Amino acid sequence: MHSILLLAQMLTPDIASRLAELPLHCIQQEYPNKTAHTIEAEGDARLTPRQLHPSFYGCFDWHSSVHGHWMLVRLLKTGKGLAKEAEIRRILNSSFQPQALEGEVKYFQNYKLAKTFERTYGWAWLLKLDEELRGWDDPQGRQWAQNIQPLTRLIVELWSAYLPKQTYPNRTGVHPNTAFGLVFALDWARSAKDPVFERQIVQRGRDYYLKSTAVAAIQEPDGTDFLSPSLEVADLMRRVLSPAEFAKWFGKYISPAGLANLLKAPEVSDRGDYQIVHLDGLYLSRAWCLYGIAKSLPNRGQNLRVAAKRLLETAIPHVTAGNYGGEHWLASFAVYALSQAE
Repeated sequence: MHSILLLAQMLTPDIASRLAELPLHCIQQEYPNKTAHTIEAEGDARLTPRQLHPSFYGCFDWHSSVHGHWMLVRLLKTGKGLAKEAEIRRILNSSFQPQALEGEVKYFQNYKLAKTFERTYGWAWLLKLDEELRGWDDPQGRQWAQNIQPLTRLIVELWSAYLPKQTYPNRTGVHPNTAFGLVFALDWARSAKDPVFERQIVQRGRDYYLKSTAVAAIQEPDGTDFLSPSLEVADLMRRVLSPAEFAKWFGKYISPAGLANLLKAPEVSDRGDYQIVHLDGLYLSRAWCLYGIAKSLPNRGQNLRVAAKRLLETAIPHVTAGNYGGEHWLASFAVYALSQAE
């Protein structure tokens, strides 16, 4: 199969339309569903995913629904001639109705144990969605951005309260990874011009990772990683440190052998397995981290960009090659990786 990816025109209308089909099919698909809801009383067990989450009930789980919405907004903003634009707008408009979003806010407020729901992976994608909406000069987009503000403010409040208590970062390669969440949170804080939240994130980034050296990158990946623990930290620190500080830090942080290991393509043995298919996401998240790191390391940038391009080209054909276990989320990863390649 010839590559469907060209650096000169990464996200063609054809590719964009094909990727958009995946969240279009699942945003309003309620089942199968992994709710991650903690049952606090007998009545909770009878609530459906849509009753719990009126806006983000589809795509198997809450965070995948959120970043599916982000992806569709991103494609509407950046693409011309996108097929099914009217259908995309109709579906997004249904999700972004004030009453539905109010239901999302009430979920966090009405359940005592919901304060940790989707911390911090889903929180990060919600802020990325808000960032995309607030930067869009579109009448409908501006209305959606206004409608989502109560949920955005709640997430920022929860995160601001959590950071002082988070003594240690989570260095896993899946959802709770602290560095990944802080990357999106910091991008949001800067775009939203929230200096208090921005300073808090920058300080915690320094607290967690400034003294990190000789990271165990040679041991990656774990069997269900869709994020690289080592590269996510570097992707955060390039935002936290000046270019000169980052270059010095990076030289101590990762060994040449460790970096070489991260440039290798992971083996995905079974794309029908909902956990193993995570490794297809690892291709894409490694690529977006490497593109960003390359911008801050001009002496090594070309090699990192070549490796990122190779990972991205290898991954794109597999976005739709598995079953629902990959299709409900991988397209969002692909679009974000392509956005970083630009």
